[in-house]
Amino acid sequence: MVEAVIEVEVVYAAVDRQELLSVTVPEGATVRTALLKSGIDQAFPELDLVNCPVGIFGKVIVDPDSRLVQAGDRIEIYRPLLVDPKEVRRQRAAKAAEAKARNQ
Repeated sequence: MVEAVIEVEVVYAAVDRQELLSVTVPEGATVRTALLKSGIDQAFPELDLVNCPVGIFGKVIVDPDSRLVQAGDRIEIYRPLLVDPKEVRRQRAAKAAEAKARNQ
């Protein structure tokens, strides 16, 4: 009997480059299985595919070891944030308010 397979994409964007790979996995494969099969860690040795945060089409996957992939899924590997986006917005707003106060 022939095992059914599906195709998914695995994507990672480092600071200086990005990679998008198509991966064929057996139907019923998990997100983690697809990540490991992709071999993307060979292009980015700093990646820890067992513990890295991941998502599918921008939605974080809490348990990649049990979440099954579907044909056409794009598995995204996330980098840790360097700064909190809310804090950056607060700082920008404070600077804008300060500049406005100086100009009046």
